[in-house]
Amino acid sequence: MRLNCKRRGFTLIEVLIVMAIILVLSVAGVVSMGKQLMSGHETAVIQEINTLHQAEVQYYSQYGQFASSLGELGPPTSGAAGPQAAGLIPEDLGEGQASGYVWSLASTSTGYAISAVPEQFGKTGSRTFYSDETRTIRNNFSAEPANASSPAIGAPIKIAKK
Repeated sequence: MRLNCKRRGFTLIEVLIVMAIILVLSVAGVVSMGKQLMSGHETAVIQEINTLHQAEVQYYSQYGQFASSLGELGPPTSGAAGPQAAGLIPEDLGEGQASGYVWSLASTSTGYAISAVPEQFGKTGSRTFYSDETRTIRNNFSAEPANASSPAIGAPIKIAKK
């Protein structure tokens, strides 16, 4: 005896609609994930700037001057730590690339200046950072590198009146 069962499948339109919904949701997820990754990089940069400030204070107390490059704060390639490589910061930061940013440290007439710029602006970070011996961290929300006149993090934003 044969049972008369109707089997119904999905139409092509239904399958395409489901695929379109999945595609839209996945694109939204990827965009959101990218923003979260950039935010994580920027948070790490702020922490690493504070690490560099601490390393500079320690370097100054040991050698009587501020370090003039990241290499001087980084680990020695061989042998014991010294003024050319004090071993106060991790190797990747000492080489100038960490957390999706390119780092630089330079001597100034009053101490030192730290700069951090995203490797790919808009992908690894959406801000540039600057700090110096004052320990004030400054940032720009553009690809232009932040400097001593950039707004400080946490400072109120000034809105021009019309």
